[in-house]
Amino acid sequence: MPARTGKQFLSGLRGPRAVWVDGERVTDVVDHPKLRGAAHALAEVYDLQHKHAATCLIPDPETGEPIGTSHMIPRSREDLGRRHKALRQVAEYSVGLMGRTPDYMNVTYAGFAGRPDEWGANGNEAGAERLVAYQKFLRRGDISLTHTIVQPTVDKAMGDAPRADNVHALRKVADTEHGIVVRGARVLATLAPFADEIAVYPALPLPEGADAYALSFCVPMSAPGLKFLCRDSMSAPDNRFDHPLSGRFDEQDAFVIFDDVEVPRDRVFIDANRAAYNTVMTTSWPPNIQHQTMIRASTKLDFAWGLALRMASAINAADPETMRIIGEIWAYSEFARSAVATAEAEAREWPGGMWTPAVAPLHALRAILPIWMPRVNEILRLIGSHNLLAAPMSAQLADPELRPLIDRYLPGAKGMAAEERIRIFRLAWDFAGSALASRNEQYERFYLASSPRNLARHLAFTDRSRADRLVERFLKEPY
Repeated sequence: MPARTGKQFLSGLRGPRAVWVDGERVTDVVDHPKLRGAAHALAEVYDLQHKHAATCLIPDPETGEPIGTSHMIPRSREDLGRRHKALRQVAEYSVGLMGRTPDYMNVTYAGFAGRPDEWGANGNEAGAERLVAYQKFLRRGDISLTHTIVQPTVDKAMGDAPRADNVHALRKVADTEHGIVVRGARVLATLAPFADEIAVYPALPLPEGADAYALSFCVPMSAPGLKFLCRDSMSAPDNRFDHPLSGRFDEQDAFVIFDDVEVPRDRVFIDANRAAYNTVMTTSWPPNIQHQTMIRASTKLDFAWGLALRMASAINAADPETMRIIGEIWAYSEFARSAVATAEAEAREWPGGMWTPAVAPLHALRAILPIWMPRVNEILRLIGSHNLLAAPMSAQLADPELRPLIDRYLPGAKGMAAEERIRIFRLAWDFAGSALASRNEQYERFYLASSPRNLARHLAFTDRSRADRLVERFLKEPY
């Protein structure tokens, strides 16, 4: 089956699944008012790959049928450049607000399938073969896949990785004739209502004795016993004037319960193999997946910079301090672009022939984004001030009594029409101040891990030879 259209994607979502939103079990995620906006936005993402086929589609290496470029296993630096263009096309659609569009998991599993040597180590050869076969299914079916990798936090004193006696975390409880049975919970399944299947794969290394928790597998969203409890909806009515972002880009997040779910054997990639679990994500995975995530982050920063300029123009805020803080956003944007470009320029080949960007620039960017993103929101709110709270709605603009008064008393600077000014500040509020903006700031603030933890952990993966050499010269000078 070639790359799907938006209509085909929506049709695939209409199957059975156990999803709750705002306390209500949802029977149709496509048309439910709290989910409809994002479902149809994602359908437009699927249509993008046909609208921009030269960028977003490539031939399947075995069948020749068109598949999404995000399914590519890069075999050269040029392949990374081509994938970059496709990932940027998707990121620009939601200006980086949707962090888990299907291309995220497409890139993830392409990276997994590109390293069967890594997944097949430590006695996991059969799991690696099943994973490679699954990636073919994923790309040929153009499946929308979500994932859940975080263990539920019950007692921080017990550590973030589950120990052998943890009754809350996801674990294997039985073997069956056709597969395994798993029980427990995980978070944070972003995109869950809009996925066809869900993936479980390694996160933090597991301690000795926790073999039952060492799992990697995929199952359909309709699997018996699988339940998704979504967070409070932050989806606003799909009015492109009043809610230009939150009306369509609330991708949702869910707490996932595996209530004795049977996983078919051909979908099990790691089966209680702690040695495999603790190693498969440690080398090529970070630079591969961060290629997608940092292109998204760069896009979001570009949008914020452009939005800040429009806000300042609307009220003629050209004072030095306003220009300085807008320049601050530009600097973040340029650093992000430069980090991605450097990572691609210094790309490397892995055993088996897969290429990824260099890891160090992406590690550095990932570590600092939890500081930058909240600061960007703060800057937008500083520029907007009370104007973010005084932007009439479309219904008020449509009121024949109110419209002349709004046009008279709330125009933009230098002849800007009131409607244009209002649209700018409504867009800024939706990006930096609305309920969706608050969720996205929380998401970025703990992006994959907190910034202090990232900064400390990444030092272990960094080449310090030049830094050491520069310091050593002075420490060894005779006196």
